[in-house]
Amino acid sequence: MENKKLDTAIFGAGCFWCVEAMFSSLKGVVEVLPGYTGGTKENPTYEEVCTGQTGHAEVIKVTYNPSEVNYNELLEVFFTSHNPTTLNRQGEDVGTQYRSEIFYTNEAQKALAKEYMDILTSEKVFNDPIVTQLSEATKFYVAEDYHQNYFEKSGDKNPYCQMVVKPKLEKFRAKYSSRLK
Repeated sequence: MENKKLDTAIFGAGCFWCVEAMFSSLKGVVEVLPGYTGGTKENPTYEEVCTGQTGHAEVIKVTYNPSEVNYNELLEVFFTSHNPTTLNRQGEDVGTQYRSEIFYTNEAQKALAKEYMDILTSEKVFNDPIVTQLSEATKFYVAEDYHQNYFEKSGDKNPYCQMVVKPKLEKFRAKYSSRLK
């Protein structure tokens, strides 16, 4: 069996149900865990994070094989999977827990993310300024079991998933069809 060196990326892009489903379907992505980071409370619960009082963001922790998908490709997916120009908001989801934020795990990721955001800004890819924060990764807390693979398990029963997640996922799959598992 080939020994693969894996890497980790952590992204906050609004509700983690949607971005988990997107990133999970990419070639080279080994695992995607929804969770919380960037806050002050140890072992926060979903209900606590939803109050906005813990300082955490809903995030996904992406474990990937850099020989199959590189960090810049993950950044591309990150910036096309949500609106990086709305502060503490993604659609109807409002609060600091839904902020756009990249949590870098090393200096190379920090440099690549900064460069990527600078390019998007200079090329005026978005009509409004990018408000995505760039922060060093802090302790990551895995979300409760019922959040794991939420869209896959409950997407057909949950109205939010049908109205918000499903259309975004279909658009994503069409755009990245050649990069899907």
